[in-house]
Amino acid sequence: MTTFRAAAALALTACLLTGCSTGTGAGTGDGADAAGGEYTIWDPYPQFDGSSDWVKLLTECGTGAGVTVKRTGYDTTDLTNKALLAAQQDNSPDVLIVDNPVVSTLADAGVLTSTDEMKIDTAAVSPNLLAAGQIGGKAYGIPIGANTLALYYNKKILDDAKIDPATIKDWASLTAALQTVKQKGKKGITFSAIGTEEGSFQFLPWFWGSGANLTQLDSAQGVAALDLWTGWLKDGLAPNSVLNNTQTTSWQEFAAGDFAFSENGTWQLANAKKTGFEYGIIPIPSQSGGTAPAPTGGEFVTAPVQSDTARYAVTEKLIACLTNADNALTTDTTLSYIAATDAVQQKQVAENKELTVWVEAVKAAKGRTSDDLGTKYPKISQPLWTAFQAALSGSATPADALKTAQTTAASATK
Repeated sequence: MTTFRAAAALALTACLLTGCSTGTGAGTGDGADAAGGEYTIWDPYPQFDGSSDWVKLLTECGTGAGVTVKRTGYDTTDLTNKALLAAQQDNSPDVLIVDNPVVSTLADAGVLTSTDEMKIDTAAVSPNLLAAGQIGGKAYGIPIGANTLALYYNKKILDDAKIDPATIKDWASLTAALQTVKQKGKKGITFSAIGTEEGSFQFLPWFWGSGANLTQLDSAQGVAALDLWTGWLKDGLAPNSVLNNTQTTSWQEFAAGDFAFSENGTWQLANAKKTGFEYGIIPIPSQSGGTAPAPTGGEFVTAPVQSDTARYAVTEKLIACLTNADNALTTDTTLSYIAATDAVQQKQVAENKELTVWVEAVKAAKGRTSDDLGTKYPKISQPLWTAFQAALSGSATPADALKTAQTTAASATK
């Protein structure tokens, strides 16, 4: 556990520097509670109170397992530090639900049990989604669902420009559509290229869609992806505001009604219905055709390590309850997620045909920490967003920017 203690110590130092509070409400580690009593669940959904379907489900799962569930919702950023600190104090929650890129960080620190240890059945989970929580061939949780990116379009703008969205299958046909829209006096596409993880999240479909790999940022394929983005800005097909856009402000630009396309996520479906104009959705195309692999968002249900291993039997029941097909359908609908299994995805599409394109996108998606990158991913993502910021602002060519990024990433991940 040497690695874990070092990581936990760093997290504690970070907490002291940032003034975050210590975790509360975690398991007692008392073996007398193993067959009953109180079990704790931490999740990143503080927006849901006791009257929500989500919290009701947690309560029902506890009742079914013969225990009382004490649930606490934390902000996503705060949850990681709290989980590390709680583990250091042997005060971890019984069930921890965390953003998928965090799983590798916690697993590497020794905080999480594997699905093999917990006897959690992951056979039905889509391999591309499960991969986000795998390190060294072991899975450290099960995805509760996933969201990802696609292209929303303004139907009237495309109709007026006589563009059939079904014909947009690759980069060339998308760029041609943007040029036609511009000629008609409208704006092309908006997205987020901010210098944070949000920007990397939005660049990855184009990067992966070129055939590039995160272990070689400056490949010819990677340069082609950045050439695409910089070309759009240079030709006025995308606004300079993308340099500072978050995914929220990018959506606001699209919602104003002048843009033909917006790269955004499943979480904007409810807002799309409020725009006042007809919209549609198509997958993000790969360079040479087909659906690009977009990054997955969404959380994993995990089981932190407990000194009192007798608690695991109930924890297994709680996780099985939270992720079974019927409950997953309700939960993913609540969270605007696409389910992690094919069977539940089919139920979602049967209930809402609009989700068909999102299921297609999720099937092609991949985790940011996949390819066994694990904790290396953040050390690659930061040089990547630095590179596209430099190229889009004109301070470096795409090739030079990505060459610098690759040198930085290679040094950081040795």
